[in-house]
Formats: sequence, structure tokens, C-alpha cells
Amino acid sequence: MAVEESVAAWDVARTTRESVLRRFWRTTREHRTLLAGLLILAVMLFVVAVGPALTPYGPLKTNPAIKLQSPSIAHPMGTDNFGRDILSRVIHGARLDLLIAFSVVAIALGIGSMVGTLSGYYGGLVDDVVMRITDVLFAFPSFILAMAITAMLGNTTSNIIIAISVAYIPYFVRLSRGEILKARELDYADAARCVGNPDWRIMYVHLLPNCLTPSLVQATLCLGWAILDASGLAFLGLGIRPPTPEWGVLVSEGAQNIISGHWWTSVFPGAVIVFTALGFNLVSDSLRDIIALEER
Repeated sequence: MAVEESVAAWDVARTTRESVLRRFWRTTREHRTLLAGLLILAVMLFVVAVGPALTPYGPLKTNPAIKLQSPSIAHPMGTDNFGRDILSRVIHGARLDLLIAFSVVAIALGIGSMVGTLSGYYGGLVDDVVMRITDVLFAFPSFILAMAITAMLGNTTSNIIIAISVAYIPYFVRLSRGEILKARELDYADAARCVGNPDWRIMYVHLLPNCLTPSLVQATLCLGWAILDASGLAFLGLGIRPPTPEWGVLVSEGAQNIISGHWWTSVFPGAVIVFTALGFNLVSDSLRDIIALEER
């Protein structure tokens, strides 16, 4: 009897997995922008996972004899002022930029969702204080706020992550607060109160998991923003310092060579930044459209 129940449970689990995969594939085929975005992100994740092991040159290896060499078979993206292979530096820089992006979004999503849930659930004075702080943060463009915080803390990787995270937290606070304001009046929230659940359990076990969808869409969009902001800080000299291979650093170092005709030193790293941000934006827009259709 126990064996039959185990087999039945395994069949149910397998059927569920297959139905989820079929639904995902059908949704992807129906939304070409989602497919395009996922393909771009798959390429970038592949580069991050195995790219550094395949590069024939070290990201910091210099060779003055081949400096500012145009793209060729040996150096598909050319070389920079110090004879470093740009392709190798771009591939190694992908890990750092994506690490910053995912760290920023994880921190901003976690803190923003928890604070927004607290604000929306209790309301009153708590809500007023949280919203006024959020309004102050929203008064500054996120990039300008990140610049100011980085200038105060210093341009280490951890400080850059903190600076951009602080700039993004208000987005998730407002999204979570809005969803919690609606969800706290629903029947399942009242039922959770009736059985004696403490407030923290109602907020973070019952309400928040059911209100995360808009925040997850925003998180996907913020991944692209974080890459642009981190690269922008590096370009202005407030981010990662040379000679560390980071996309913004590569664009900054190569910008001075465009006038002299060595366009590849900044164009290729800049194209990779745009390519990656585009992938996250396509996925975010597609998820928003899919969710909007399902809610009708």
C-alpha cells in the first residue's frame, strides 16, 4: 500500500512538472519578446559560468607591442592602450557587473518589501513616517542618489552595492505597501487573524508571499538599471577602479580613443552593457504583460 501511494505521489509530481514546463514553453512561444530576453540572459549567464575559463588571455595581461590593435581573429574585440585583450576583459567583467546587479536587487527587494509590508499593514503613524522617508528618497534621481552615497562611502564594490540598493529600495516599498493595503482586507487575512496568528506571521507568511508579483517584475527591471548605474558610476570615476575589468571602466578607458579612430575600445564594452540591460528590460516588460492578461 505504501509503495502504491509513493508511486502515485511520484506520478502526480511528474505530471505537475510536465504541465508547468508545457505552460512555460507555450507562454514563451506566444511572447516573442520574452523569448528574446531569455535568450540574451542565457547567453550572458553562459558567459559568466564558463567564459573566463575559455578566454586565451588574462584580463590584466598587458602587451605594449599590440596596443590599440583593431579587431582580428586573435583579438575579436581588439586591444586597448596597454595591449590587453578587450574580449577577455569584457567576459571577466560580466561576473562583477552581474554580481553587483543581483546583490543590489536582492537587498532592495528584501528590505523594501519588508518595510512596505510593515507600512501597509499597520498604517497610521508608521505609514506616515515610512512614506515621508520614501518621498525624500524619491526626490532625487536614483543615479544621482547613488553617486552621492558612493562619494561619501568610497568606491569599493560593497559600497557601490549599498549605494545603488538604497536608491532602489523606495520602489519596492511603494509596490509592497500598495499590495498589502488591498490584501489586508481580504478574507484569508481575516481568517489568519481569527485563528490567533501574530502580526509578523500574518504580514510575512500570509500576506507578503501573495503580494510579491509586482515587486518581482520590478526586480527584473531593476537588474538592468543596476548594471547601467554601476557602469555609469565607473565611467564617472566613482565606481570600480581601473584596472579591474568592469564594463563601465572599459568604456571610460576607451572613450579617449574614439577621436583618434580606435572606436572598438569603448564601443564593444558599451554594446555589451546595452545588450544585457535590453535582455532584462524585455523579460520585465513581457512578465508585466503576461500578468496583466491573467488578471483580466
